[in-house]
Amino acid sequence: MAISNSSTHRSSLLVKNILVSFLIKGWSAIVILLLVPVTLHCLGEYKNGVWLTISSILLWIDNMDIGLGNGLRNKLATYMAQGDGHRARKLISSTFAMLSIIIIPTLLVLLLLIHFGNTYQFLNVSPSKIVNLDQVLMVTVSMVCMTFIFKLVGNFYMGMQLPAVSNLLIALGQTLALVGTYIVYLSGSHSLMHIALVNTGASLVVYLLSIPVTFYIKYPHLRPSFGLIDLNEAKSVTSMGIQFFIMQISSLILFATANILISKLFSPSMVTPYQITYRYFSLMMVVFTVVCMPFWNATTDAYARGDMEWIRQADKKMKIMTTAIFIILIFMVAVSQFVYDHWIGDDVHIDIRMTIAMATYIFILIYSMRYSYFINGIGTLRLQIILTTGAAFVFIPLAYAVTKQTHNIIWFMVVMCAVNLPGVIVNRIQFYKLIHGQATGIWKK
Repeated sequence: MAISNSSTHRSSLLVKNILVSFLIKGWSAIVILLLVPVTLHCLGEYKNGVWLTISSILLWIDNMDIGLGNGLRNKLATYMAQGDGHRARKLISSTFAMLSIIIIPTLLVLLLLIHFGNTYQFLNVSPSKIVNLDQVLMVTVSMVCMTFIFKLVGNFYMGMQLPAVSNLLIALGQTLALVGTYIVYLSGSHSLMHIALVNTGASLVVYLLSIPVTFYIKYPHLRPSFGLIDLNEAKSVTSMGIQFFIMQISSLILFATANILISKLFSPSMVTPYQITYRYFSLMMVVFTVVCMPFWNATTDAYARGDMEWIRQADKKMKIMTTAIFIILIFMVAVSQFVYDHWIGDDVHIDIRMTIAMATYIFILIYSMRYSYFINGIGTLRLQIILTTGAAFVFIPLAYAVTKQTHNIIWFMVVMCAVNLPGVIVNRIQFYKLIHGQATGIWKK
């Protein structure tokens, strides 16, 4: 009866989060779509490409938490399922402390690298077109490093099985960035610095405001405290977090280096059409993530209680969702030129082959996530680590080699698709072994 009641509560909470997240993510998607043309009109194709490339670099900083954020959400979900509020509070306090220890020396090292390094050569940027690249990088890196600590509140809400709140915080930051970008545009400024400040500062403001609301009003019993910092508790999060971190860094090499490589191998201008197609098709990624993300911590809860039947039923729902997304992606390819014409006008030309390649790439990612979120929730990460690090190790040299031979960005995107395919196959096999009790050896680690 206990499993039945917890299963019902888990499913009810899951449905509520999905419904609310759809509204929030829909709002967020509209904001992102509006940001693309206004930023492009404000900066032009070249500067916009540089900004998108800088944004990719900032993603690296955002993920330098050695997996502590994801480790927190899994451990917190387990402690709350066990009713251990005191240990949950120690966990939150220790994780905040660890993040602070990580980011301060990281910030100092990055500022030194920017000051003494040749950033223009590294990003293949013309000094005559961008006169203050070093200053822009220093400001944005500083802002993102400050955000680094406070964004942990989003992982806290995920661990509490409230991903809709985490999504809301992200959406508020994006909305504030959109408002600021429009103000820059209407002011007649074409400053990369202003756009960078608005986009990095918006999220910091939202997370700073969310801290007192979360830990002084809504969850005072879980408020972090210096007196509760426990290195042993931090180690327990780091142990699981390191595995997530390895996957995060590998994923960054696969996903976030694309803008940098395109800028380096082709031109900053080529980053713009690539990102436009990515933003267009990633709408389906947003939809899928809204449905999929709550399953991560719900799976952690179900697995901790031994409720494998709930996981099997959830898998059936994911299968229907994935099929629907595949059909929608085909439709999106068919109407893509019409959408581009009305969305960005004739500022940028986008090859239909790039559109097809991006749709294929997004579906491969979605199909892989369809299994990996369940596997992450269960905590069996070894195979994913091997596959993602292997793909990351192969991606950059293979992308360089193919580009040098073809001089064609479409083949660059084919490489992106190819290196992710083995992970899709193995994730599927591992998931079904786990839910049917057939996983042994590396399949269960």
